[in-house]
Amino acid sequence: MNITVVGAGYVGLVTGACLADMGNQVLCVDNDPAKIAELNAGRPPFFEPGLEELLGKTAAAGLRFTADIAAGVAHGEVIFIAVGTPPGDDGGADLRHVLAVAKSIGEHLDIDGDGGAGDGGDGGANANYRVVVNKSTAPVGTAQRVEAVIFDALKSRGWRPPGNGDGNGNGDGDSAENSAEFPANSAPFSVVANPEFLKQGGAIDDFMKPDRIIIGSGDARALAVMRELYAPFNRNHERIIAMDLASAELTKYAANAMLAARISTMNEMANIAEKLGADIEAVRRGVGADPRIGYAYIYPGCGYGGSCLPKDLRALRQTAAAAGVDARLLAAVEAVNAAQKRQIVARLDAHFGDLSGRRFALWGLAFKPDTDDMRAAPSRAVVEELWARGALVRAFDPAATGQARRLYAQQVERGELELLSADPFDALAGADALIVVTEWRMFRAAEPARIAAALGGEVVVDGRNLYDPEAFRAAGLIYYGIGR
Repeated sequence: MNITVVGAGYVGLVTGACLADMGNQVLCVDNDPAKIAELNAGRPPFFEPGLEELLGKTAAAGLRFTADIAAGVAHGEVIFIAVGTPPGDDGGADLRHVLAVAKSIGEHLDIDGDGGAGDGGDGGANANYRVVVNKSTAPVGTAQRVEAVIFDALKSRGWRPPGNGDGNGNGDGDSAENSAEFPANSAPFSVVANPEFLKQGGAIDDFMKPDRIIIGSGDARALAVMRELYAPFNRNHERIIAMDLASAELTKYAANAMLAARISTMNEMANIAEKLGADIEAVRRGVGADPRIGYAYIYPGCGYGGSCLPKDLRALRQTAAAAGVDARLLAAVEAVNAAQKRQIVARLDAHFGDLSGRRFALWGLAFKPDTDDMRAAPSRAVVEELWARGALVRAFDPAATGQARRLYAQQVERGELELLSADPFDALAGADALIVVTEWRMFRAAEPARIAAALGGEVVVDGRNLYDPEAFRAAGLIYYGIGR
């Protein structure tokens, strides 16, 4: 198929590269010319294992990049919207980018029946039928708003459904009314909700071997196109779950809410265990052995971060409030997570008292391993609280130092933050304590004796419970974990 992906960020780029790897002709559109130039040179704008290699492989097989949205709309039989939905002032998802793309699609969609990518089926009004797929994480009702914006743009260009007079009646942009007045199969497009479930650090594998493929649509034509598109990822086991638009949109938020709740529940248990003299790691093993619970997302630590869980929980709470639902559990999950990010500095406060003038080594800046993403990362809460207390930080991360340098250029210039990316042990010299924030695999293999020899002080705060407390104490270190 000819596929267009609008938005060459994390979701859009992985989606485009993986679909191109299956033999589709994929055109990725982005409004950042500098990013397009880098991508055409084979350089992704962020770190994701295997992505650079996949871009190199698919460049010869039909993956292209452009800033020309008109070319993108003309190219795609299926047009993915994969742009950002950052939090707005009220905590809800900001849909300006999504709706702007929808408007552009409506402005450039072929309505003359003499061009475009689709084979058309009946050769008449549907000769250039397209499927517009919202891949961006967006609240319930977004697909209908996308549909309404596209219809409005088409009508402003003079489009009318065949045999239906002026087509839109009142022209108020209400998707339901617009759709109801169109004869069956008269519209040149359908809107589908197809949320992503990609884990950073494992996104390519998640796309290629999905647990499930959620497709929200009330249009049999669109569902047939999506089944054909995803057929290579759906072999040997039926992974496609078709449902209505609203349910598909809510599924993404519900999944992230449940994952966040598991993390915050275990962190709450860790705080209780610490006060009661229990070891949360023993508790975790006992709880995870229950097949109804399992081990995923029940590792205690210094909180979750990233671009999805924090943002999506706030957006879901805002959506619930607008619908008259007080989402008290979601509010508690967020509150526990915010407090958990402060646990590390609280331990340092309790141990040292005044932190002013002290130097701390920090292992890990990214919100999780195998990514350079620092959005809402626990490391940011840690370093910012340390600076507020007058402390200095020397941080190591194998991937995220570039992001940190952009975020904290002033602190780097003032000497409050030193960034390292070659050898994690270089960060330990002269440091009063080592703080472990991200569970990179290289940190797991660090030997207590080597840490003790390199560290200026004797304190280790293990924010991810990577280590055996007794082994560290045997090496002469003072060890603090989470719930241990």
